[in-house]
Amino acid sequence: MKDLIIIGAGPAGLTAAIYGMRAGIDLIVLEKFSPGGQVINTYEVENYPGFADPVPGWDLVSAMENQARRLGAEFATAEVASVVKDEWDNAFTVTLADGGPLRAKTVIAASGASLRKIGVPGEDHFFGRGVSYCATCDGAFYKDRVTAVIGGGDTALEEAHFLTRFSSKVYLIHRRNEFRGMKILQERVLSSEKIVPVLESIPVSINGESKVESISVSNVRTGDKTTISVDGVFVFIGYTPNASYIPPTLLNKNGEVVVDMQMRTAVRGLFAAGDIRSESKRQIVMACADGATAALNAYEEIVG
Repeated sequence: MKDLIIIGAGPAGLTAAIYGMRAGIDLIVLEKFSPGGQVINTYEVENYPGFADPVPGWDLVSAMENQARRLGAEFATAEVASVVKDEWDNAFTVTLADGGPLRAKTVIAASGASLRKIGVPGEDHFFGRGVSYCATCDGAFYKDRVTAVIGGGDTALEEAHFLTRFSSKVYLIHRRNEFRGMKILQERVLSSEKIVPVLESIPVSINGESKVESISVSNVRTGDKTTISVDGVFVFIGYTPNASYIPPTLLNKNGEVVVDMQMRTAVRGLFAAGDIRSESKRQIVMACADGATAALNAYEEIVG
């Protein structure tokens, strides 16, 4: 039996592993894909303390992973199907998707969140053929082409600006009459000659034959529909917590794990940290703080 199982190897999970190893906890980190989480798709991070110049997201989380490994943290590639507390010994059974169970005295859920789909005709059909959820991954395919970005938050503004490195024009489509992202990001986007804001509009379909050729949008105020010729569509409209393995009674209406200020859930010994938790601001530095908080409280739970 492990002292601690950490589910997810993004900034929250990696920081929890670092703090857990320094506390002498016998732990394992389970990650469905590769360590890093959403940050590995971020071209530049410019708001993480300690870096005067922007740092590539993959470099930042790679350093976190290397630090955890140097301290001796154990990693395993696995998808978690369920987490259940066993009343007979107050420990947890973590069941993996391949059927293999693991047991631990405490668990930290740090599996983050996935980008949300817009749910319009053509989105699934053209995935990988013009529809993407990662400008860093796919932006280079659209050199001298026209793209559209859906969303108005920080991520959408950052990715739209990143696409100007390649695209000849970027339509930035948002359902409100102004963007929601930070002021510095809004100023950067609105000052770009390549970015064309399309406000008070929502996508209604993504169109084409063998690949994306256009996107149809509807004005939320007038109802007027417009079709814009584009070669690619990038979607950034928010996140869905990766919490399918958590008991539904521990989730709020948004599917986030409800925690207190100490990252504790209503089940003693079960913690949640990072983008998966309630009231998360989805910032790297805050996810790291969550992971540290959860690990320190898990340690106190373990040692009694």
